[in-house]
Amino acid sequence: MNLPSFLWLWKIAAWSMGLSLFAYVLLGLSGGWMFYGRNSKASSPVWLRSVHYIIGSIMVILVLLLLVIGLVGTLGHYGSLGHSPHLFVGLLTVVLVLISATAATQISAEKPRMRWLHIGTNILLFLSFAMVSLTGWTVVQKYLP
Repeated sequence: MNLPSFLWLWKIAAWSMGLSLFAYVLLGLSGGWMFYGRNSKASSPVWLRSVHYIIGSIMVILVLLLLVIGLVGTLGHYGSLGHSPHLFVGLLTVVLVLISATAATQISAEKPRMRWLHIGTNILLFLSFAMVSLTGWTVVQKYLP
């Protein structure tokens, strides 16, 4: 395709990825705080769960934005997908984020397994974010002049 430079698109992607990683760290801290409060005599603040949900929702939006940018940018630049392992790792990351978010909405006293699914998925998400960052760096090098 004969399209204008996609540099602006990659800038949005870079900010989205940075903010996604920041959100992941904040979610880990707030989730750890809630987990500690749940399993000790101390209790976590009432507002913490709402903040955790809000940050999680923002991260889901950012990751979906990254998916769209990646697909549009790659199709626009190359005309097809699958030029690097970044596509597979990126899709895996999106799936893990969606599983984690879905499990989070299902956590209750009646469904204790959802908490462990949520936590386990977030541990895998750490590895996935690391891989998507590494493969993304090589992809970005292809686009830079």
